[in-house]
Amino acid sequence: MAKNIQSLERAAAMLRLLAGGERRLGLSEVASSLGLAKGTAHGILRTLQAEGFVEQDSASGRYQLGAELLRLGSTYLDVHELRARALVWTDDLARSSGESVYLGVLHQKGVLIVHHVFRPDDSRQVLEVGAMQPLHSSALGKVLSAYDPVAHNEVVENERKTFTPRTITDADDFEKVLDLTRARGWAADVEETWDGVASIAAPIHDRRRMPVGAVGVTGAVERICGEGGELRGELVAAVRDCARAVSRDLGAGRF
Repeated sequence: MAKNIQSLERAAAMLRLLAGGERRLGLSEVASSLGLAKGTAHGILRTLQAEGFVEQDSASGRYQLGAELLRLGSTYLDVHELRARALVWTDDLARSSGESVYLGVLHQKGVLIVHHVFRPDDSRQVLEVGAMQPLHSSALGKVLSAYDPVAHNEVVENERKTFTPRTITDADDFEKVLDLTRARGWAADVEETWDGVASIAAPIHDRRRMPVGAVGVTGAVERICGEGGELRGELVAAVRDCARAVSRDLGAGRF
């Protein structure tokens, strides 16, 4: 059985200590409470502080939990609230569009699917909750990259893989796609990630008007696009309406 990493165990214990009891603790208090040498405790605290997990009061020198740790905790809760708020609206979107509906959030360097409503027909389908989609080529990913600065940084700083001849990988061309996404309020993927598959997605915002996810429909190109190859306007409108409805339920107001 693999051994636990002692430095991580100590860091976790330190965070738990700061999360309970007194709001702020000094170096000596942290070290004595955990049975650590001051030098060891100080090194761990400095590392946690550099990552934003711990903050030090400039006047007293005492430590408390940092904003980054609180943000991570609220993000976990937000994902569950997002999914709960989206259940009815995504079901309605699947019924009205006749296509599969996906709800995605930023996770590491891609889009994590947190909710998937099957296409309302008798075809065999596979549940894709937990699957990842790329930020640069999927409709969900483009929406997140356009509206979320963290997603944007991830997509511009990492390799943009070519999936099909239609995948856009050039940095300047991709920025133009994001500009267009912000201008019209939605994004599309027409055979950029998978041959024969097209998607439309729109952003979801929370009560702080921050982008917390994206919702979209996915289906065969011939169903998502009209006879002239253009995306079907009624599908674009339905996706945007769904995103607005979920946003309103999250407290974002009118968009």
